[in-house]
Amino acid sequence: MWAYLVRRLLYYIPLYLCILLVLMLLLRIDVDSAVAAQLGKNATPEQIELKKQSMGLDQPFYRQYASFLGDVFTLSFDQRSWEQELPVGEMIRKAVPPTLMITIPSLVFTAIISIVVGLVCSFNRGRFLDRWLMIIAVLGMSVSYLVYIIIGQYFGAFVLGQRMGITPFEIEGYEAVFPPIEGSEGPVWVPWNWVEYCALPVIIGVVVAMGYDTRFYRAVMVEECARDYITTATAKGATSKKIMFVHMLKNAMIPIVTRVMISLPFLIAGSILVEMYFSIPGMGRTMINAIVGRDFPVVQATVSVFAAFVIVTVILTDVCYALVDPRVRLS
Repeated sequence: MWAYLVRRLLYYIPLYLCILLVLMLLLRIDVDSAVAAQLGKNATPEQIELKKQSMGLDQPFYRQYASFLGDVFTLSFDQRSWEQELPVGEMIRKAVPPTLMITIPSLVFTAIISIVVGLVCSFNRGRFLDRWLMIIAVLGMSVSYLVYIIIGQYFGAFVLGQRMGITPFEIEGYEAVFPPIEGSEGPVWVPWNWVEYCALPVIIGVVVAMGYDTRFYRAVMVEECARDYITTATAKGATSKKIMFVHMLKNAMIPIVTRVMISLPFLIAGSILVEMYFSIPGMGRTMINAIVGRDFPVVQATVSVFAAFVIVTVILTDVCYALVDPRVRLS
């Protein structure tokens, strides 16, 4: 397996380098206007040139590229943000935990609920329960992510808070789930902070993703129902629960793993919308604010992190295949 991982990494490193190269080239197509935007409307050409020198943009492109590669492969990101004047690495370290507090629970809950619903639908295919669950899934797929965010904020926060006097969720802001507390040996888990600031975005993310995932898992399970081993297990008198959660689920792990791993980049994209509308200071919000503010160092760093995340996801997918199915060999 380790030899396979090394080969895959060697295959993806040139691709990753090309992504970073294209990224830097695109950002430097009109670098003068980006620098002028940082100085203001009345910036003179002399001020723009001085600012470019202080930012290191007057250096040859290959030096800038080599310097950025050094930051990426050492994970230092020592450059400072043009807008906030903070080290980019520090900004990323602060932005990663809020994003993980949303994406990881969304992935876990979506996978568990969708797989269970898919199993139930496959065992009741063509019946009333199956049809209604699929109708709900299709309706869920047909509604925009933004509509769910607006509805969730209105009913989950405004209606409960203003009309019922219950405020379990906040519609903006974020408090650390593992904040450092004086007198304690490290961060302390504060679950109420997660419920207050992250639970509603997670619920919205699960509702949005369930429509797609439920239909996919149902199709996989229906196909598995026609296999010979299901007929044999039924003939031997195995219960429905054992057939679903032991025999069928185990043999359907390859498409399940594929779907879960493919969902990871889309969860990141969904977290961008959630972070923007809920004012959560995560990676998505940091990247969008940097793009709007033309903050090159932050844009470069966040995009490089997202690209690396996608590549690692692809490699882990193959590794998970070998772990869940002994017939798969990484060679």
